[in-house]
Amino acid sequence: MRRWGTALATMALAGGALAATAGTAGAVTPTAAKAATTCETGWGSGEKTAQPAGHAPLGNIRTGRHACYDRIVFDVKGATAADRVGYRVGYVNTLYQDGSGEEIPVRGGAILDIHVSAPSYDPGSGAESYPGRARKPLPGVDISGYQTFRDTRFGSSFEGETQVGLGVRARLPFRAFQTDGHVVVDVAHSWNAVR
Repeated sequence: MRRWGTALATMALAGGALAATAGTAGAVTPTAAKAATTCETGWGSGEKTAQPAGHAPLGNIRTGRHACYDRIVFDVKGATAADRVGYRVGYVNTLYQDGSGEEIPVRGGAILDIHVSAPSYDPGSGAESYPGRARKPLPGVDISGYQTFRDTRFGSSFEGETQVGLGVRARLPFRAFQTDGHVVVDVAHSWNAVR
């Protein structure tokens, strides 16, 4: 009888150990999950544009970090998914301020010149809608710790458009698109498809 008790206890322990091993074998460690992240980078580095349907005022500019890219978002006041907010985004060797033509220094290995068809003022009243100042970093935007972004500079608000210089680590693939009342620019962390 004692042998049967010992045998049953041994089988129970072995079964528990086997179940524990099966549980950990199926688990994905954070390092393995990160290594398996597939990043879409087929965006290219050529200029991206969209024609505007109007010029609603710019409300805010904000940024965010993602697994495969860094993002800058232009919030356009009152714009909806049905409103076409125009933009023109492309790499330049030097950022020149719209209107004056003055050079604006931007840190980084490459510079994206971003134009959004949303002035930093209300076209009807002339009241300021976004507090950007020429040649200065974007107010309220902190890009320290970002993998791709290096610098932001407000260019100007000229003829219904807002211009921003975005300094990035290198000339990397990027995409630009509109979603609801937002113009979004994503800059990939690398040209590789897998991180």
